[in-house]
Amino acid sequence: MVDRRYRLTLTTTAGRTIMDGRWSNLATAERKFRSWIGSYSAIPSARIALAEQAADATWTELKAWPDSEA
Repeated sequence: MVDRRYRLTLTTTAGRTIMDGRWSNLATAERKFRSWIGSYSAIPSARIALAEQAADATWTELKAWPDSEA
């Protein structure tokens, strides 16, 4: 089994998942993150998030587009 600890999700602001993908390499996941922004940023209310899965199976968001307002 391949370790796919990095996940990208494309969702609407209403929380509906449009698509997702998983990669084992952070550099690949970050490249895909930038690519998805270019490809899907025109979708109204789109949100793209990159997260990492920990050993206990919890997910931590590493970055999101558009940037989260904190």
